[in-house]
Amino acid sequence: MADKAPTHTGPQATFRLKKTVVMVGMMGAGKTAVGRAVAQKLDVAFLDSDAEIEAAANMTVPEIFSRDGEPFFRTKETQVITRLLDATPCILSTGGGAFLGAQNRETISERGVSVWLNADLDVLWNRVRHKDTRPLLQTDDPKATLAALFQARVPVYRMADVMVPSDHGVAIDAMADRVIEAILARSDVLEKT
Repeated sequence: MADKAPTHTGPQATFRLKKTVVMVGMMGAGKTAVGRAVAQKLDVAFLDSDAEIEAAANMTVPEIFSRDGEPFFRTKETQVITRLLDATPCILSTGGGAFLGAQNRETISERGVSVWLNADLDVLWNRVRHKDTRPLLQTDDPKATLAALFQARVPVYRMADVMVPSDHGVAIDAMADRVIEAILARSDVLEKT
C-alpha cells in the first residue's frame, strides 16, 4: 500500500492523518460507505476489517461464522485490526461486533481514534432488512434480533472517542463531512500541512 499521508479536504485545507480513524457502530450505520467517502475526501487509504479477514481466510464472513463459529471469527478480527492499526494511518471500517471486544477497544484507543456512527434502530432496520449477508440476522425474527443487538451494543459504542449521528436521509457525502468535522475538533488526528 502506498503511503498516502498528505490529505485534502478542499482547495484551502490540507491535512496529514496522524492516526487511523476507526469507524465503529451497528450493522447498517454506514461505516463502510461513509468510511470510503471520508478516505476519499482526505486522500488516504480506506480499509475494511471484514474484507481483510475474508481475503486472509479466502472465505466470506458468513462462511467463517458457519464453519468456525463466532469466537474464531472474533479472534481473527482482533488480529487483523491490530495489524491494520500498526500500518500507515487510514480510515478503517470495522464489523458491528468488533468494538465490543475489550482488547479491540484498548488497541483502537492506543493506536487510533474510534468514531461511532450512531443510527437509531429504525434507520438500521431499513438499511439491513433486505440483505442476506448479515450472519447474526439469520434468525426467525431478524428485526427482534437486531433490536436485541442494538440494546446490548449501544452502551459499548458510547465508549467511542467520537460520536457522529447517522440520521435517515443524510447523504453519504454529508455524513463524511460530519465525520471530518468531528475529528478536526481533536488535536491528535489531523495535522495541518
